[in-house]
Amino acid sequence: MQIYLPIAEISVNAFLLLGLGGMVGILSGMFGVGGGFLLTPLLFFIGISPAVAVATGTNQIVASSFSGVLAHLKRKTVDLKMGCVLLGGGLVGSALGVQLFAYLTSIGQVDLLVTLAYVVFLGIIGALMLIESLGAILRTRGGRTPAPKRRKHGWVHALPLKMKFRTSGLYISAIPPILVGMMVGVLAAIMGVGGGFIMVPAMIYILGMPTKVVVGTSLFQIIFVAAFTTTMHATTSRTVDIVLALLLIVGGVIGAQIGTRIGIRIKAEQTRILLALLVVGVCLNLAMDLLVRPSEPYSITVEAN
Repeated sequence: MQIYLPIAEISVNAFLLLGLGGMVGILSGMFGVGGGFLLTPLLFFIGISPAVAVATGTNQIVASSFSGVLAHLKRKTVDLKMGCVLLGGGLVGSALGVQLFAYLTSIGQVDLLVTLAYVVFLGIIGALMLIESLGAILRTRGGRTPAPKRRKHGWVHALPLKMKFRTSGLYISAIPPILVGMMVGVLAAIMGVGGGFIMVPAMIYILGMPTKVVVGTSLFQIIFVAAFTTTMHATTSRTVDIVLALLLIVGGVIGAQIGTRIGIRIKAEQTRILLALLVVGVCLNLAMDLLVRPSEPYSITVEAN
């Protein structure tokens, strides 16, 4: 069933969009990521312009993250205090990112920036995930289980402005969570992502949060940053396609509930390596689009006066 997208100005199969939203929602529930780092490139592949894909994709991130965080709240695996600190930095970062996005749109360079950003970030994150997942699988097959690492009191614990985060069992400075939130906010605005693929590792390895509360806390922060980002995009660059957003949201909400249930039942090593392979595959596809000569090197557009 073909449906016309008024802002993107193309017709797309509605079931295809529902499927994309559902797939990203499943990833959100399983891994605590917003899923935009895969959704936005997939929208590129079906003909949606990068500007519209970035601005509209954040709507779906809000819906799938909200659906996922409800399941985690029932299990009491969300550190609300840490989430609010991360959110403070995230709102500042997303505001800065939206202004940069609007400037690049005005000079016609936003498509190139978004694509390059995806190639770089997906390449780095995918490679690191793949190496870590393969190592975990090899250790498991060899009958070796890594000894639990003791939490080290490094530079994070030496900073001022310390706060107690009872759910996470931490007493650390508020500065690192704010900086992590700001970085994720900038990425949300420029790349149309929730930033969970960077936030989750940062929360574990930099902040020292327990893994059981990381996913829910990440989703909690993503909800508000993504909502703020999409509102800013709608008012500044006007590139939010509401029809596209609604179809992605419906699929995302359903997928997030499924993903939360799947994530509990399957081995973490297997799911991580599958996600890593998917990330690397999308990165290579985007890189080929940048390097391979297009069939039509020139395009002509007519601007309305």
